[in-house]
Amino acid sequence: MRGRARTTVRVMAHTLVLLRHGQSQWNLDNLFTGWWDAELTDLGELEARQGGELLLEKGILPDVAHTSLQTRAIATANLALAACDRAWVPVRRHWRLNERHYGDLTGKDKAQTTAEYGEDQVHVWRRSYDVPPPPISESNRYDPINDPRYEHIPPELRPKAECLKDVVLRMLPYWFDGIIPDLAAGKTVLVAAHGNSLRALVKHLQGISDEEIPSLNIPTGQPLVYELGDDFRPLEEMSVTERYLADPEEVEAAARKVAEQGKAAHGAPTDGQEP
Repeated sequence: MRGRARTTVRVMAHTLVLLRHGQSQWNLDNLFTGWWDAELTDLGELEARQGGELLLEKGILPDVAHTSLQTRAIATANLALAACDRAWVPVRRHWRLNERHYGDLTGKDKAQTTAEYGEDQVHVWRRSYDVPPPPISESNRYDPINDPRYEHIPPELRPKAECLKDVVLRMLPYWFDGIIPDLAAGKTVLVAAHGNSLRALVKHLQGISDEEIPSLNIPTGQPLVYELGDDFRPLEEMSVTERYLADPEEVEAAARKVAEQGKAAHGAPTDGQEP
C-alpha cells in the first residue's frame, strides 16, 4: 500500500533592515531633539555610508526604503542606499516613523535640564515607558507644529509630547499599512528612522516587555536585519544584538557609545535614546 505523499510547506522569508540615523548636530550639541529637524554631522554622514557599505558587503540590497519626515533619517537613507548602489529604489516617507516628541524638553541642553529639574525627574521623563515629558509650550521656539511637512496631520493626532508607549501606538499603523505590504510583495525593505521609533518596532517584533524595552540601546548606523515569516514575525529566536550585521563586539561598543551620548561634564545621566 502506497503511503500518502508528504506535503512540504515552504515558508517565505521576508527581509527587513532597520537603520538608525547617524549622529545629528543636536546630538553633538547635547540637546533634546525629538521632532525638531536637526541635520547630520560629518560623522553622522559617515555612519550612514558605512551602514550602506555593510549591506553591500553582505549582499542585502533593499528594493524599497521607508523613512520618517525628518531630514536626519532621510539623509541617512539616501547615503546608505547610494553606498550599496541602490539610490534608485523608491523611498516612502511618513510622520509615524518620526522620533519621539520630547515636548517642552525640545531644544533644551540635557545637562542643564538635569540641573533645573533634578536627576530623578529627568530620568523618569527619559527612561520610563509610559510617562511623557511636559507638553511643548507655545513659547518654545522649537515647536514644530507650524512646519509645513505636518500640515496634513489632523490636529487631534499631532503630539505635544510623547512617551515610548505613545510612539508604539502611533508607529504600528504604518507598520501594518505601509511596510508590511512591501514585505508581502517580496521586497527587501529598509527602514531608516530614529532611536525610539525603531525601538517601538523592535519591541513589537520581538515581544519585548514594557519593563525591559527602556534598557534597549540601538546604535547609530548599524544595520539590524530580521528574516520574517509569513506572519511577519521573526523566523528565528535570536537576541537583538545577534541580528546586527557587524561584529558583536563592534555592535556592543557602538551601543555603549550611544548610551553615553549626552553625558556632559556636569555628570548628567544619559540613556542614549534621545536623538
